[in-house]
Amino acid sequence: MRQHVGWIAGTAAAVLVAAGAITYAVAEDGGAERTPSADSADAGFARDMAVHHQQAVEMSYIVRDRTKDEEIRRLAYDIAQTQANQRGMLLGWLDLWELPKVSSDAPMTWMGMGDMPSAGDGALMPGMATNTEMKKLEGLSGKQAEVFYLQLMTDHHKGGIHMAEGCVDKCTVDVEKKLAQGMVDGQQSEIDLMKDMLEERGAKPRP
Repeated sequence: MRQHVGWIAGTAAAVLVAAGAITYAVAEDGGAERTPSADSADAGFARDMAVHHQQAVEMSYIVRDRTKDEEIRRLAYDIAQTQANQRGMLLGWLDLWELPKVSSDAPMTWMGMGDMPSAGDGALMPGMATNTEMKKLEGLSGKQAEVFYLQLMTDHHKGGIHMAEGCVDKCTVDVEKKLAQGMVDGQQSEIDLMKDMLEERGAKPRP
């Protein structure tokens, strides 16, 4: 279990160190000729992933208050810090590009999925928890909270990977594509880790 914790801490540290370099690179290499339009994949990904990440941060802080398990608390803290940092970068790029942080377009329009049926109940994009699920998490504690959080976050990461892969394919700003690929790699590793953590608690990811 200690090697899980070490891996989590190391990954979070690496992401945080890289964040400054990526932001600097955008400022240095993202000149006016490369500024994306408001309806571009670059802007759409930045807006949608900022919303997606915000829910992951909220879920992570909820479970930190509902368990004393240090491994879960560390995982939740690291996910919250990593995704809050990435969210800040995405919103910062929208500011840098002088583009709006909200759009009248449906979520996922930049991926050609704006007409997909919404899951409803607050789940705006793939993998997002519903308002009912968030309330349920708030009402659990101990092992039950740990298992439900790991299941919700596994689904959340799968949806996030789908979106990040879309940016890798469709975005044009190199540093944003690199960040998106980093999200794919990092979140897949966390999915594998969370599967092990669920097994240790006699549970599995949701089908």
